Amino acid sequence: MIAHDDRALIKAMPALFVLIWSTGFIVARYGMPHAPPLKFLLVRYLLSIGCFLPWIVLARVKWPGTRTQWAHLALTGVFMHAGYLGGVWAAVKAGMGSGLSALIVGLQPVLTALWLSARGGRITARQWTGLALGFVGLVLVVSRKFGQGGEANWLNMSLAVGALFSITLGTLYQKRFVAPCDVRTANLVQLGAAFLVTLPLALLETETMHWNAELAGAMAWSVLALTLGGSSLLYLLIQRGAAASVSSLMYLVPPVTALIAWLLFGEPVNALTITGTAITVLGVALVVRPAGRPAQSPPRRGD
Repeated sequence: MIAHDDRALIKAMPALFVLIWSTGFIVARYGMPHAPPLKFLLVRYLLSIGCFLPWIVLARVKWPGTRTQWAHLALTGVFMHAGYLGGVWAAVKAGMGSGLSALIVGLQPVLTALWLSARGGRITARQWTGLALGFVGLVLVVSRKFGQGGEANWLNMSLAVGALFSITLGTLYQKRFVAPCDVRTANLVQLGAAFLVTLPLALLETETMHWNAELAGAMAWSVLALTLGGSSLLYLLIQRGAAASVSSLMYLVPPVTALIAWLLFGEPVNALTITGTAITVLGVALVVRPAGRPAQSPPRRGD
């Protein structure tokens, strides 16, 4: 029997996971004024590996069994850590706000669902409507952010869109090739691959890291809450059969991020921004949760 308090905790875990996921974009705003993006991520990967490794050893977790499985995990790590996080953090470094970056990357479930549906020949009218709404909402939000003094420009938009496609490719690749394995060893292999790919690029950055309370706090939250905490929550949710609940909540990440960014940084949230975000969220919901067919795929591990 599961105690009443335990059941309440399990029910709260999907929302807690989404809240932690949303803070990934906020942490980028805190850390980027004091460090170049790739050097920051390089340290984040290294510290995360240093946390996962003793956890794996002490828990005697089983490692992936074949070289092929290691290779598949490594490639997903390149897409879902190096490409995705590198693009998002570089976009924020180039002036993009947390809310806008979350909104752009929040279209990932749409692209993933449409690709999987197209391969099966089952794109419904509702999904096409959701796709159209998602892009209309994004255009509404972005249209006011271009121009002189705006947070959006072709550089950071390209970086954010690159991050969107990177996480989408990583998700699709993982669905196709990665066999089920322990989330801790999977994370360590992915982080190791991301570290190796990011290292030579980070060495090209001329800016140095200026350690202070904000940068140290951003680093600690990135490692402990986002990488370790987020991955552990996802692992527990999947073990308890709540992965569908997480998927259904993922389209709440952009509005949650926008709200937190407004409270912490004063990022403007006007009527057009609210309307565009709401339309995009509705569009993502229509694509990810088609009528009569609950979402089946969990999101990727950790932000």
